[in-house]
Amino acid sequence: MPPKKVARPAQENISLGPQVRDGELVFGVARIFASFNDTFVHVTDLSGRETITRVTGGMKVKADRDESSPYAAMLAAQDVAIRCKELGINALHIKIRATGGNGTKTPGPGAQTGRISRRLLLRRTSSKPTPSDSTRRKGGRRGRRL
Repeated sequence: MPPKKVARPAQENISLGPQVRDGELVFGVARIFASFNDTFVHVTDLSGRETITRVTGGMKVKADRDESSPYAAMLAAQDVAIRCKELGINALHIKIRATGGNGTKTPGPGAQTGRISRRLLLRRTSSKPTPSDSTRRKGGRRGRRL
């Protein structure tokens, strides 16, 4: 007797993102942390609880000195944009922040280049307002004595 033919189930198209209509916007939040040592591009859902993707400048370049460069931030932003489009996210709120605290209040060199693809950009805000003064640095009144 010939072997029995087993009916194979038809493959279903599984989408990882939410079910949306054409032209409908699906939002995410891109949090860009740009220090002078590295640039992080971290995309979450609107609540901030679920991480969608996170790419750093150090994951894209080999030399340590290039981690915070605008080129590394651009490569990281391109990877994030591709991953967001795969998951169906087509609009992002972008929040840029610097080190803050006792560190510098200005974002690093990768902050502006780290903007995600223009098709995804919707609104850009700065997460941390720039203070006119800052918290006191360590070292005391007479400073660090060598």
